[in-house]
Amino acid sequence: MKGAIKKISINGFKSIRELHELELRDMNIIIGANGSGKSNFVQVFQLLMAMTRKGLQKFIGENGAADNFLHNGPKSTSAITMEFEFESQSAMRRGSNSYRFELTPTVDETFLVSEERKYVTTSWRSYGNPSQESRLYDERKEKSATERWHGVGHFVYASISRWMVYHFHDTSSTAPMRRSEIVEDNKILRSNGGNIAPFLLQLKNEGSHLSYYQEIVNAIRLVIPFFDDFRLDVLKMGEAEKVKLSWQQKGSDFPMQPYHLSDGSIRFICLATALLQPSPPSAIVIDEPELGLHPEAIRILGELIQDAAKRTQIIVATQSPLLLDQFSIEDIVVVNRKEGQSTFERLHREDFNEWLNNYSVGELWSKNVIQGGTSYE
Repeated sequence: MKGAIKKISINGFKSIRELHELELRDMNIIIGANGSGKSNFVQVFQLLMAMTRKGLQKFIGENGAADNFLHNGPKSTSAITMEFEFESQSAMRRGSNSYRFELTPTVDETFLVSEERKYVTTSWRSYGNPSQESRLYDERKEKSATERWHGVGHFVYASISRWMVYHFHDTSSTAPMRRSEIVEDNKILRSNGGNIAPFLLQLKNEGSHLSYYQEIVNAIRLVIPFFDDFRLDVLKMGEAEKVKLSWQQKGSDFPMQPYHLSDGSIRFICLATALLQPSPPSAIVIDEPELGLHPEAIRILGELIQDAAKRTQIIVATQSPLLLDQFSIEDIVVVNRKEGQSTFERLHREDFNEWLNNYSVGELWSKNVIQGGTSYE
C-alpha cells in the first residue's frame, strides 16, 4: 500500500524503552492489559501528526512537558529516537523511504528535534540543525537531485501528514460531535468527530460520493434499526451557515437531534463514517473503538475495520475479545509490560494452530493463551 508504514523503531518514549523494527502491515490490532503501553504507542502517531503541523512544542506542553515523555525521566533517558520506513508512493521508483528523528530535552523542559530522511538507495540526509519545530512541513515540496521527480522529504511528509488518530470517546452533551459546525468544515473528518455533520452533508450532496454516504447509512441501520436517514438541516446563524447531526426515525418525519442519540449510537456513527469515507487517511489509528458498543455492533465494527484495511493501513488498540474474534491471529500485536517497559510481539499462526482448532482468537485472549494479561512487578 503506497505510503504505508513498513517498520517502526522507538527508543526512550514513555514506557517504550526499546522497540526495534516492529513490522506493521495493512491490518494491525494492538492488544494488551491496562498500563501495558498501548496508548503510548498510539500517542507516537499523534506526536508525528503534530510535528507535520509545526505543533511539536504545543503538543509537548499540553501533555506534561518534555520530562513526561522520557522513559523513566531525564536521569534514565537522554533523548527519544524514532525511525519509520515507508512504502514508496512514487510510481516511478520502487523501494522504501525512511525518516528518523531525535528529541533532545532542554533545560526548560521542551525538546530540540534533529531529523534525517533517506531513500532505499541513498544515504541519510539531515533536515538541518536541531530546531524547536520539525522541518517536515518545510520539505514537503522537496525535489529529487535531478529536479525531475519529488524528493524523499515530499513523500515522508505526504505519508505522515495524512495519518489520522480518531478518538471518539467524548460523547457528552457538550461534545463537538453533538453540536453544530459550519458547513465549510467538510474536507476531512476531524479526529474527535467534531465536524461529522458537515462531512456527511458534503458526502450526501456530492454525486461522486453518494454511494459512500449510502454505505455509511446502511451500516448505521444494522446497529440502529430504527434509524432511517440523516436530515443534516442547514441553519443560518448570523453570517454563518451551520449544520448538526439531525436525523429521522423510520416511519416518522419528526426531526431528531444529536441529543436523542445514545453514547454508543453516536460513537458508532463516527466510527462508520471514519472507516467508510471515500478518501481515507494514509493510516487510520483508533484507540479502543469498542467502548460503549453492543456486542452485535462490535461484530459489525470488525467487518468495517477489515473492509477499511483493503484501502488504507489500520492500527487499532483494543481489549475486546469480541472484536478480536473478527481478525486473524497474524493481525495481532501483543503489548506486555516487563521490568517497567513495554514489549511488542506480532503473533504467528503456527504457534496457535492446535488451539485455533477449538477456540476463537478472542477466547485465546480471554484464557491468557495469548499472553497479555495484567503484569505484577
